Order: sequence, then C-alpha cells, then structure tokens
Amino acid sequence: MAQDADRYQLFNPRAYLQNNYTPPRANFEREDSVVPWKLRCLADSFSTGEIRGQTLLDIGSGPTLYQVISACDFFTTVILSDYLESNREELRRWLRAEPGAFDWSPYVKYVCGLEGRSDQWQAREQRMREAIKDVCHCDIMKAEPLHPRVLEPVDAISTTFCLESVCSDKESLERALSNITSLLKPGGFLLMIGALGESYYLAGEVRLSVVPVDEGYVKEAVSRSGYRICVFKTYTMPPELKTGVDDVTGVFYLQAQKL
Repeated sequence: MAQDADRYQLFNPRAYLQNNYTPPRANFEREDSVVPWKLRCLADSFSTGEIRGQTLLDIGSGPTLYQVISACDFFTTVILSDYLESNREELRRWLRAEPGAFDWSPYVKYVCGLEGRSDQWQAREQRMREAIKDVCHCDIMKAEPLHPRVLEPVDAISTTFCLESVCSDKESLERALSNITSLLKPGGFLLMIGALGESYYLAGEVRLSVVPVDEGYVKEAVSRSGYRICVFKTYTMPPELKTGVDDVTGVFYLQAQKL
C-alpha cells in the first residue's frame, strides 16, 4: 500500500458502511441520491449484454458488494478482493448469511426493480452467493496484485473508490492502474467508480487521505493505461449529502475496454 499501512489497519468497515451505505447517501426513495445513481450506472452497462464471460474480478472491494449485483447474472465466477482482512471478513459474513451481516437486500431489490424483476430479489441474492467464489487478498501497489494467487487474465474487472483512496499521489495511482490492468484480458472491460475532488474520508477513528482527481485526469490516465473509454458519467454531490465524513465533490463512473 502506498498509504501508511498502519493507519489503514485502523479502517473500520462498519463505520465506513454507516457513513456511505445507509441513508441519506443510500436513499432509494430519491433517484438523485448517490447510491441509486451508482447502481443505475452499473445496471446500464450490464443491460447491453456485452459485458459477460467466465470471470469478473472486483479489485479493492472494501466491505461492499453492491458493485457486483448486476454482474452476477453475466459471469460464472465473481472474485472479490481487498487488502484488509477486516473487510474480507465483512464480505464473508454476508456470503455465509450470518446474523448481523450488513443488509444488502435494499440494494438487490433496487437493482431487480431496474430490471423489471422486483419479485426475484431473493433468487438474485442466492445467485450472488453462488457466483462469488472467493474473497481474496490483494495489494494494488504490487506488480502482481493477487500474489501469491495466480489467476488467468479475467474477462472484466470492477473497482470502486479504490485507486484514489489507497495511493499517495498520481504517479502511484497510475502504477496501480497498470498493475490491475495486467490482470485483464485484451478486449476485456474495466468498470470503475471513483471520487472526484476528494482529499480525505473518515472510517471510524481514522482519517484517510485521498488523491484528488478530476474528470479530465481520470480520462487521460485510463486512456494512457491502454483502454478505450466507452462510457463516462459524472455525479455532483448535492449539499445535503455532504455529511462531513469526507470532502468529495462528485463521483465518476466509467466503462472502458482494454485495447
């Protein structure tokens, strides 16, 4: 990790989920809330049927799995990954359907509603638990991020709020992007969600720094890393969602194809 690894060990998964994945940011009654916007971006990409295959790898999952709800219908195998064992264990708790695991059902219901299948959300949760075959360690600052695990190049990679959050500067961010790109097949797709204009966020007792990026920089960095950008969308964080847990000004979504 380019950030101080000791500080990162103080990351509190439950505090992070509370700050970002409960109301007001996760308000499914409001279409302009940030979480529904992210879910719609992902659902739109998968609705074309173009992004599919054997394996999707989610890089830097953190304690979240909303980012693969749509994907699980299009890939035989979904692999989640994160640097922190505390985050990996948070994900495993949901996969084991343990009491007290974070409740992702409002997210699954929302995505199924977008697909016109509101009544099938429980079947989708079951499908997710079958498709997510592993939750493994990753370190995007390493040339082989999944080492010692060896994985054949995958059909698609998703990553949300990872690169800008764990890198110390733009140089290390681009190096990390190159590292994860090495795991993707030529012609495979990268789906990325990230923060715009953010310099820090809180996760419990710890304040973690973020590399502030803008739309122009993200497009340049991804293009330089060997991708053709197919979709790029931005969201401006409304004042009422600026809750003091970070200084984010907006969010970007991109779908890109590796050349």
